[in-house]
Amino acid sequence: MSWTLAEIAQHVNGQVVGDPEYLIRGVGTLTHAGPEQISFLANNKYKKYLATTGAGAVIVAAGTETDAATNLIVVDDAYVAYARAATMMHPLPKAEAGIHPSAWVHPEAHVAETASIAAQVTIERGAVIAEDVAIGPGSVIEADVKIGRNSIIKANVTLCREVQIGERVVIHPGVVIGADGFGIANDQGRWIKVPQVGRVIIGDDVEIGANTTIDRGAIDDTVIGQGVKLDNQIQIGHNVTIGDHTVIAGCVGIAGSTHIGSYCAIGGGTGIAGHIEIADGVQLTGMSMVTKSISEAGVYSSGIPIEPARQWHKNVIRYRQMDKLFERVTLLEKRLKD
Repeated sequence: MSWTLAEIAQHVNGQVVGDPEYLIRGVGTLTHAGPEQISFLANNKYKKYLATTGAGAVIVAAGTETDAATNLIVVDDAYVAYARAATMMHPLPKAEAGIHPSAWVHPEAHVAETASIAAQVTIERGAVIAEDVAIGPGSVIEADVKIGRNSIIKANVTLCREVQIGERVVIHPGVVIGADGFGIANDQGRWIKVPQVGRVIIGDDVEIGANTTIDRGAIDDTVIGQGVKLDNQIQIGHNVTIGDHTVIAGCVGIAGSTHIGSYCAIGGGTGIAGHIEIADGVQLTGMSMVTKSISEAGVYSSGIPIEPARQWHKNVIRYRQMDKLFERVTLLEKRLKD
C-alpha cells in the first residue's frame, strides 16, 4: 500500500515542501532509506545526512527544511509526527476472532465473540474478556481477571487472579502481573509469608514491555495510571502507584508502597526505595538511586559516570579518605576561628 505526501501530511498535521503527490510505501532511517520511504530528523546530530539522504521524503521541524535535497513534511515536532506516520503505514495486524481448539476456557468465564484467543491459552473461572481483545499463545488468565476492550496480550503472559486491565492496553511477551509481592515477617529468626490480598489495576492506554513484573498489593491495590508506558524488565513492587502518563525505561526497580506522580520520566537502571513519594513531573536520569521522597518537579541525577580504570581506582582511594579530610578541614576551621 502507498500514501501520497499530502495524505501523510494531513495525518500528521504538517505542510508538504515538494511534490504532494509523491508516493511513499514505508519508513526508513536517513542513512538507509530509499526513494519510496519516508524518514525523519529529530536530533540535530543527524542533520548532516539531510543533504545526502536517499529518502523520498523527510519529516522535519520548522526551520530545518532549507538543508534538505528531497521532499519534506514540515511539522512542529518531528518525532511525534514520525510516530503518527509510522503507525498509519504499519498498523498492527488485527487478530482473527475466535478461540483456538487447543485453548482452555472455563465454563464460567466470559469471552466476547469478537475476542481472539490463541493456542494453548488458559482462561480460568470468572475471567471477563471484552470485545476485540487478542490473547497470544501460551498466556494464562487466572480467575476473575478483567481485560478491557481492544487490549492486546501477547505470548506467554500471566495475569494472576483479580487483575484488572483497562482498554487499549498492550502487554508484551513474558509479562507477569499480579504475582505475590515480597511480603515476609521475621518470627524469631524464621521468615513467614505475609498474604498478599490486594490486586493490580492497570489503566487505559498502558503499554508494558517484555518480562516486566508488577506485584499485587499486600492489602491495598497496586495501581498503574492511564497512559503509562513501561519498558522491558522492570520490577514494580506491591502497593506501588504510578500516576498517569509516566514513562519508565528498562531495568528499573521500584520497591513496595512507593507513590510515583504523573508525567514523570524515569531513566533505565534506576533504583527507587520503598515507602517514598515522587512528585508529578520529576525526571530521573539513568542509573539514579532514589532513597528519599522528591517533592518538587525537576531533573534529578545520581551515580558516578564511567572513568578509565586507573582514574577510577584513584577516585576510590580519595572517596575512602573523605572522612579524614573532612575532620582535618573542620579542625583547621576551628583553629582559624580561635
